[in-house]
Amino acid sequence: MPPALPPSPPPSSPPSSGSLPEALNGTNGAGHSHEPSPDVEPEPLVAPPSQVAELVAACVRFIASKYKVALDGTPDTLSLVDQYIREARNAYKDRPESIDLVAPAVGAYLGEVMRQEFGAEWFAEGSHEAWRLYFTNTFLAFNPVGIAREAIRMEEEQGWNAHLTLDPAERELIEERIAIMPDVDEAEYYLPTTRFDVITVVVETLRARAEQSGTADVTFNRADYT
Repeated sequence: MPPALPPSPPPSSPPSSGSLPEALNGTNGAGHSHEPSPDVEPEPLVAPPSQVAELVAACVRFIASKYKVALDGTPDTLSLVDQYIREARNAYKDRPESIDLVAPAVGAYLGEVMRQEFGAEWFAEGSHEAWRLYFTNTFLAFNPVGIAREAIRMEEEQGWNAHLTLDPAERELIEERIAIMPDVDEAEYYLPTTRFDVITVVVETLRARAEQSGTADVTFNRADYT
């Protein structure tokens, strides 16, 4: 099946313009694939909300305890998180309540990797169902904890907003772009690396369109999503 994340219903109005452990923080939110200009010192990202940072630290502990490897907040580490998810799927079959411990930690880590790679803002108030990652350089939002729950259960989680919130005017473009990505089997479909690859394609597609339309300097904040 293609690794699509189903987009959400259109928002009520169109968009307007608009911590990890210390060793993991500090990229400029522009993505690791983009080298900053040598005469421009990138500003470090602000730390994530404390409740996110605590869960990220928990994910780092889980992985270190199981595999004796320290996560560093980079996309390359998501393959290790994939393996942790595969084992969490087996644990979930025996102890369904385990998802309430594992999914928030994995979702927070995945969200932080994306936030540092692409530039985004956390909304992490209230229950985990209400959490969101709001991107700043493209109009894109979703709940990484919902993505982690789907990765464990291997099915859609209603009410967890793992789907993409997009500008309705961009939805058809994104669906067409995702549709031509290589198919993956069901076991891989929901994994963090697959979702990260999808988000990478979405961000690159939206940024390319913004460049073409002369709106590449437009940014978004939480208010633009509500």
